[in-house]
Parts: sequence; C-alpha cells; structure tokens
Amino acid sequence: MRIGVPKEIKIHEYRVGMTPAGVKELVVAGHQVFVEQSAGSGAGFDDAMYSSVGATITSKSAVFANADMIVKVKEPQPVEYDLLRRDQVLFTYLHLAADGTQAQALMHNGVTAIAYETVTAVDGSLPLLTPMSEVAGRMSVQVAASCLQQANSGRGVLLGGVPGVAPGRVVILGGGVAGAHAATIALGMGAEVTVVDKSLPRLRELSTHFVGRVKTVYSTSAGIESLIATADVVIGAVLVPGASAPKLVTRSMLKVMQPGAVLVDIAIDQGGCFETSRPTTHAEPTFIVDGIVHYCVTNIPGAVPRTSTLALTNATLPYIKKLAANGVTKALLEDMHLANGLNVYRGEIAHRAVAHSLGMNYQPFQEAA
Repeated sequence: MRIGVPKEIKIHEYRVGMTPAGVKELVVAGHQVFVEQSAGSGAGFDDAMYSSVGATITSKSAVFANADMIVKVKEPQPVEYDLLRRDQVLFTYLHLAADGTQAQALMHNGVTAIAYETVTAVDGSLPLLTPMSEVAGRMSVQVAASCLQQANSGRGVLLGGVPGVAPGRVVILGGGVAGAHAATIALGMGAEVTVVDKSLPRLRELSTHFVGRVKTVYSTSAGIESLIATADVVIGAVLVPGASAPKLVTRSMLKVMQPGAVLVDIAIDQGGCFETSRPTTHAEPTFIVDGIVHYCVTNIPGAVPRTSTLALTNATLPYIKKLAANGVTKALLEDMHLANGLNVYRGEIAHRAVAHSLGMNYQPFQEAA
C-alpha cells in the first residue's frame, strides 16, 4: 500500500502522523510511504530521518495524490478537503460530532474516514484516544496553573499553596483517562482535588487508586454547581464516544463561581462540556465570560509534539499495519473494534453516535460493504 503522511496545518499543530521508526516498520513490510517535506520538523524529526528509513519526501499535493491511505493527527482543514478522493482511506482524529461542515465534506468526497477516537478495544476502552487523553489531562492542570496567574486574568492563586496558605481547589468533571491524569498532576502540584463522575464503580476505582487523596463526588447538576462555587479550576473531561459532550456547566452557573476562576475544556473537540465554551487555538488560547477564564484549545497535545507524536505512533502503528496489509474492507470486516472507528463510508455516516449528534442518516458499514 502507498501511505501518505502530510504536514499538519492546524494553527500551532506541531505533531506528525508517524515517527520515522513507524515509517521504517511499514517500509520493511513492503509498503511505500510518502512524507511531506518538513512534516515532522516540529516534533524533532527532520526529513533526513524519514528518507534514511525509506520514505519519499515530497510536496503536500503529491502526498495526497499518491497515497492510498492518509495518516494524520488532526482533522483535515478546509483547504485539504479537495485533496481527498473517493478511493482513499483517511486515518486520523476527526471529532465529527461537533463538525458538520467537515462531515459533509468527507461525505461529498467519498473518502473512507476512520477516526482514532472511536476505535475500540476488547475491554471497551478507546486505545487510540487514550494516549492523547493522557497528554491532554496532564497538560490541562499545567495550563490552568498558568491561567490562574493575575497577569493572565486569573485569581492569583498558586495551586499548591504554601505553608500557612491553603492550596487551590481543582474540580475535575469526568473520571476517565483524561480526568485521572489531570488528577495525578493536580495532586502532584499540591492542589485539593475533587473528581466528579456518574459511575460509582469508577469513583471507587479512583478512590482506591489515589489512596483517598482525591475526593470523589457522584455527578448531579446541584452537586456540580456547589463544587464550582469554591473551585479555582474546573476541568471538563467528560467523554461520550463519538457523540457531542454534555453541557455540565451552564452560563447561569458561572455566576456562582469566583471571579478569575479557570475553566479548561478538554472536551472541546466534541463540542465542549461548558455551555460558554468555544474552540480556541494555541495562538489565542483563552477568553473571559462573566469574569471566568476559559481555556478551550482544540489540540492541547500539539503543544508538546515530540511526546505526543511518539505516544500516538505507539498506539496507531499496529492498526496502520493491519490496514496496509489487508486493505480497508478486509481489515474492517475482520476486526469489529477497528470497524467501530469507521465514521464515513461511501458518502454516508457509518457511526451511530456521530449520525445522531449531527442529525444525519446512519448507514452501517456491513450493509454498504
């Protein structure tokens, strides 16, 4: 198979779809890999590193024109829509539930679009979303600590406090992968941490994992409103696979929060879990609503591209090899968990939750194959 790795063009996105080590695995297996010039430079992988393992370094247009499968990190940007074609596979993060325009473009082009974030594992986990959720969860506390500084319109609170001064209070909505990793960093910084989730078994797991150092609260609207009233930081880490994130903090709830408190919305790719959230970039990461600082960057892990690219390739490479070796139809028919990643197929939405969120028709892959 001919595999293309284009340079990411989203604002301040420095990750790349595959490391040179990943490319080497594919070349050794007999596949041809086209890498766009300087695609990996932001993550510390120069063109020479790719060419030395057998990749062909070329232009963006040539990457898309030659490749049977495009491997990316972020969703294609509008200027890339017309580069995709009907006989191509697109393997990347898509987050279509919050992006009807992109969904329509992919349907129009007829590309077979497989989303990292909805590929599943036997245990029900999301193995290709997990590494970036880990990074985003850990980074969410770092950026929150920065946003809390007075110069950044925050409350002027040090999360860890100092002897004689209480630490900051961090409330994490969602106890999944991102939420757990956010809790790890917040605890490490010395903050007081509360995790909110609607799964009692998960709350028990977190309580045991953190040896009681994290407070756990069952998720209700009243409970969330009470917690955010005294929080310095609220991190939104709620995930409904493939679907739009639920709005857990409404505009009216901001009135009970302390001026200069910080909201970090990790779920912004799926529409965000705060009513007042809107997508931002690393160039302009924050905005203020009713005195509350909002951080809603849609590609948080892009700020640490080397760590993120290495972690992502570790997770995606086995699936890329399977698609390359078997072809997309056979690979999807033989692996139901990979098939769960299929979002667009032959001009139709092929994922139930995505279709529901967009109000579009759902066409199961098995019926169209």
